[in-house]
Amino acid sequence: MIIAVDGPTASGKGTIARGLARHYGLPHLDTGLLYRAVGRQVALNGGNADDPIDALRATDFPDYLLNEPDLRSEACGALASRVSVHKRVRAALLDRQRKFAKQPGGAVLDGRDIGTVIAPDADAKLFVTASVLARARRRHAEMLKRGESVSLDGIAHDLAQRDERDRNRAEAPLVQAPDALLLDNTHLDAKQSLAEAIRLVEQALARPRG
Repeated sequence: MIIAVDGPTASGKGTIARGLARHYGLPHLDTGLLYRAVGRQVALNGGNADDPIDALRATDFPDYLLNEPDLRSEACGALASRVSVHKRVRAALLDRQRKFAKQPGGAVLDGRDIGTVIAPDADAKLFVTASVLARARRRHAEMLKRGESVSLDGIAHDLAQRDERDRNRAEAPLVQAPDALLLDNTHLDAKQSLAEAIRLVEQALARPRG
């Protein structure tokens, strides 16, 4: 069973995907971490995330980079959004993601193009979203817990910019797959969001496959 969870930055898709993985006993891959690792490696190389050659070189990052706490930072998130627009970067990471999805027993993957590109034949697809303000408030709270000093307005502005870039990139733009079920959790907490996600997955699994 393959479950695809897509959505914009700070929509809660990662938390939901991890919860679904626990609920169904499946392995989970946060595909955004791969792009964050590429962005981080570009910075370590002293390169430019907007340069396709610098970004492509950075796809050969060491596996330990995926465990670095810095990957969760806003800076790495911004770099990930920039490197993800490059066609050859996406191609370099495509096979890695598809192999994870196709492993025996299935998997849960979250990202921005899981249901449209990585696993278009997924058994269940969710598109998780929330208002920019709700997402900014959540990200602001997370960053304050980590001791980072940032403004709520600044985060909201950054999220809006990322949304625009992700929706309008030429390669695998952020869009809701035609057969994905929408989960708007603007007014839901984490527990409620997961419960709704499970309900939607069960609804998807009950649909005739044709």
